[in-house]
Amino acid sequence: MKIEVDSFSGSKIYPGRGTLFVRGDSKIFRFQSSKSASLFHQRKNPRRISWTVLYRRHHKKGISEETSKKRSRKTVKHQRAIVGASLELIKERRSQKPSERKATREAKLQKDKEAKKNAKAQRKAEKAKSAAQGAKSGVSKQQQKGAFQKVHATSR
Repeated sequence: MKIEVDSFSGSKIYPGRGTLFVRGDSKIFRFQSSKSASLFHQRKNPRRISWTVLYRRHHKKGISEETSKKRSRKTVKHQRAIVGASLELIKERRSQKPSERKATREAKLQKDKEAKKNAKAQRKAEKAKSAAQGAKSGVSKQQQKGAFQKVHATSR
């Protein structure tokens, strides 16, 4: 016993039931009832007619008992090191108390300030030294740097 499927509604057609329609291009369409045949000939879209199998499939009707709801994956948090800071360092800093963090920050700022001050004093000393040397040799700063010297014409 061969059970056919309705070309429009998608329902089963048992032997001895339904009609057959052969289009001009020799394509065969089987219909369970005159209702589905009529709607097919009116060029209706079976996905928009609520009692058809295609509509039910398109609108996800009646499949909840067959398949359980799709489980979504939970995102897993990963901690990774940042350039210039290892994971241990990050964890250590996170576990620090705000007062400790503030104290270390102030100590670092003080240290940087001192280093900057020393560097400035050193630069000043070098500048004074080079100025003293320049005064001895009679060479200006620009000449020390190797600036272009203008050559005066000897004849006119």
